[in-house]
Amino acid sequence: MIIIMHPHVTEGEIQGVELKLESLGLKAHVSRGVERTIVGAIGDERKIHKESLQALPGVEEVIRIVKPYKIVAREWHEADTVINLSGVPLGGKAIQVIGGPCSVETPAQMELSAQGVAQAGCRLMRGGAFKPRSSPYAFQGTGVEGLEMFRAAAAKYQLPIVTELMDVRMLEVFMEYQVDVIQIGTRNMQNFDLLKEVGKIHTPVVLKRGLCATVSEWLMSAEYIAAGGNHNIILCERGVRSFETAYRNMLDVSAIPFLKKETHLPVIVDPSHAGGKAWMVPALSKAALAAGADGLLIEMHPTPCDAWCDADQALTPQELSRLMAELRPLAQVLGRELTN
Repeated sequence: MIIIMHPHVTEGEIQGVELKLESLGLKAHVSRGVERTIVGAIGDERKIHKESLQALPGVEEVIRIVKPYKIVAREWHEADTVINLSGVPLGGKAIQVIGGPCSVETPAQMELSAQGVAQAGCRLMRGGAFKPRSSPYAFQGTGVEGLEMFRAAAAKYQLPIVTELMDVRMLEVFMEYQVDVIQIGTRNMQNFDLLKEVGKIHTPVVLKRGLCATVSEWLMSAEYIAAGGNHNIILCERGVRSFETAYRNMLDVSAIPFLKKETHLPVIVDPSHAGGKAWMVPALSKAALAAGADGLLIEMHPTPCDAWCDADQALTPQELSRLMAELRPLAQVLGRELTN
């Protein structure tokens, strides 16, 4: 941490900063230049609130040198992390596509969805039993009954399931139904109590980016989970809110290579929520893989026009199969493998 002092700082003010750093368990290194004096703080700066130093007399600016996140940073773990999702590897050279409907509706719908996911060559299945909706009057999900339907349909095709956890009080139920991968949705990215609780277990977690979250804020949320002991974290870019209204969200493709440099964690992309239109999903999927994504989270419904939510962005089973066929050679060109 670097503390830049005002041009006309006094010796007393410099000594005040030194004493403050010592009281916080850090050492101070004073460098006096022609125009400015800089105080370097030596030690673990992550535990220090920069505001407490910014308020000291004579201080002009406080700049952090060390990243606020540690466990998820690549500088502490150089190799790419490969996460075992109930026998399915994600990360490294393995690219996975997680397919399935936005929401769990009926046993028949889930049976056809699981069949379509498996036939397309996807090795994991998604589906929402609990749905966070902008309107309190919109369909909120089928709840625990939905978990039962989801587990039964996916088990027939040996597909690990990915589903969203909204309420920490439901974590025990998720464990009871042996949910393979817990999704923390965009609206809960900074629900820190929820992040702490999933940090206490070892079930893999897909952490979606918040609607207006910076990459740093997103990684700090991942750090909450990792700090609890659960390092099985998958980051999911799903588009951020912008001024544009032509499509649902703005897919931040730039975030993918940045994250691959900044963190060792796997990064996947949800092109369905980014574009909000089924016809956009193939192009966004290819862009995501080309940028370095480790996987995709794609919505597929047996009959999209009958879907209870997000009908516009769901592929048909046939469209998902075609997309998988198009993605395999792209993965090979990139030196990776789309497993099936």
